[in-house]
Amino acid sequence: MDSKKLLIRLLSLIFLIFLLNYLAMRFYWYSSIWYFDMPMHFLGGLWLGLALIWFLKIKDISLKSIFYLILGVLLIGVLWEVFEIIIDRTITGNLFNTLDTISDIFFDLAGGTFAIFYFIKIMSIKKNIVQ
Repeated sequence: MDSKKLLIRLLSLIFLIFLLNYLAMRFYWYSSIWYFDMPMHFLGGLWLGLALIWFLKIKDISLKSIFYLILGVLLIGVLWEVFEIIIDRTITGNLFNTLDTISDIFFDLAGGTFAIFYFIKIMSIKKNIVQ
C-alpha cells in the first residue's frame, strides 16, 4: 500500500474518532449508551494497527510482522487501560471494572486484527492489478 494513501486514511480515521468522541462527550453517549465505548475501542485498535503498519513501514505481511502488530496494539491498549484506571480512581472515584477492561482490550485487539486483514486485502488487490 502506498505510504501516502495510508497516511490519508489514518488522518481520516483519527478525525472520525475525534469527531465521535467529541459528540459522545457533548451528548453523554458514554454514560447513556452502555456499549458506545466498544466501537470506539475497535476504531482505536484499527487506527493503531494501521498506524503501526505505516510507522514500521511494513510492505508485506509475515508472521513476524503480525506478531509485532498484535503485540503493539496489545501493549498500547493495556497502557491505555492503566491510564483509564488511574484517572478513574483519582478524578472520578470509580471502582475498577474488570469486565470493562477486558472488553476494551478485546475490542482494541479486534480492531488491530481487522487492520491486518484490511492491509492484506489491499495488498492482494494491488498485486492483482499489477499482474
